[in-house]
Formats: sequence, C-alpha cells, structure tokens
Amino acid sequence: MRLINRHPQRGGRIVLMLLPFILLLAAYFMGSALRLAENPGDKLLPSGYQMVEAIERVAFTADKRSGDYLLWSDTAASLTRLALGLGIAALLGLCVGMATGIFPLFNATFSPLMTVLSMVPPLAILPILFIVFGLDELSKVMLIVIGITPILARDLEQRAREIPVELLIKAQTLGANSWTLLLRVVLPQLLSRLLVSLRLMIGSAWLFLISAEAISATAGLGYRIFLVRRYMAMDVILPYVVWITLLAWLMDYALRYLNRRCFPWSVEGGRA
Repeated sequence: MRLINRHPQRGGRIVLMLLPFILLLAAYFMGSALRLAENPGDKLLPSGYQMVEAIERVAFTADKRSGDYLLWSDTAASLTRLALGLGIAALLGLCVGMATGIFPLFNATFSPLMTVLSMVPPLAILPILFIVFGLDELSKVMLIVIGITPILARDLEQRAREIPVELLIKAQTLGANSWTLLLRVVLPQLLSRLLVSLRLMIGSAWLFLISAEAISATAGLGYRIFLVRRYMAMDVILPYVVWITLLAWLMDYALRYLNRRCFPWSVEGGRA
C-alpha cells in the first residue's frame, strides 16, 4: 500500500500525536541532567524539580510586595488585553470585510487601503502607538487591533466574493434590500470563516501582546518573562512560555468547538 493511502487507527493516531512531545521532553531533560551534572548552578536548562518550585512560587505563593499570585494576576491582565483586541478586531474586520466584499463602491474605496495596511509590520509602529495612545492599556489593545484587523478584513472580503451571485440575485428578487441582504444572506456565510480566521491569528495576537507588554507594562505574561530574564530565571520563563502555549491552544480549541457547534453546515465548521 502506498504511504499516501495509509491512515493511522485511533490508538496509533494518539501515539503519533504524543511522540514528538515525548521526544522533545526527553531531549530537554537529558540535556538538563548533563549540564547540571557538570555545573549544579547552571541556569540555562533547569531541572523539572526547579521548574516545579518556580511554579509553586509564582502561582501558589502570594508576592511579598503586592500580595498577588503573580501567575494568575499576569494571566488575567494579558487575557483581558487579548480579549479586547481580538473582539474589536473581529467586529471591525467583519464589518469591513462584508462591505468591501459585497458593495463595489466600498470595495473601490477601502479594499486597497486594507491591502496596504496589512503589509505594514505592526511591531514597527509600536513606538508610534505608545506616543499616540500612551503607555497604558489602550496602546497594547490597539497594537492587536491594527495588526489583525486588515488581515481579517481581506480574508472575509475574499470569502464574501465567493458567495454565488445567483444567491444574491434571488434574495433581491424576493425583495431583500441591502441591509437585509447583509444580515440574512452574507453574514451567516461569513461568521464561520471569521472563527476560522481568528484561530489562524491567535499566534500573531499573542506575539503583538507580549511585545507590547515587554516594553511597557506593570503586569502581564510578557512583562513577567522580560522582567525575570535579567536574572536568567529560566525556571520561571519556561513555565510561562508553556502556559502561554496552553492558553493559545485552549483558545484555538474553544473557537473550533464553537464553529463546529454553531455552523455544522459549513466546510470549515464540519472539518475543523
């Protein structure tokens, strides 16, 4: 049988899924053991015990200065900023994508603008955002919005253009005006794609957030990572990185589940 036609069974799929993670962990702990055997004070590759101690310190022991549990307060701060940024970007991207994908006048006006804005590296304008919006929460949220909205809008515009013209003509024949056409015909077609696009942009959103927190913040996961880097505290940095990855995966899973439950009829919703 050709390799392209071989499909793993359920048990084999689970094994193949876990195998890369097991190999990575084994390689890390072997390297850590070798380095610590040569130099017990080495900080580059902390042992599992050292990382567990660090997790207990930041997650389950109140900070002496603030009285907060640092991991949870940082998580709350970062997720609040991320939720605001993604929510605003999703709303703006949906509105602009629908308008430019359906109405030729809006397309001629805003589609070139969205194309140009999507090419601007968001991190390059981070200093400008700090100058314009200040060093507080707004600049961090706006970085996510500016970095994601144009790409969402372009993706949804393309999806709107793929809606069969016959469907739009039939709706107009039945008396639908432009507003009804958007809400009853176009919007249901785009919501599933919006969830898929948000899943694809979660990694970028986290990148923008951590970059902003690293430069100007008093709390947040990115802030904590760049704060402890000066002490070479890899026993804190590595668990924080794993925690961010887990949060991103949970967000992706939640969006995939929502898409599957709300839009089982769509290709994206059925295969997600």
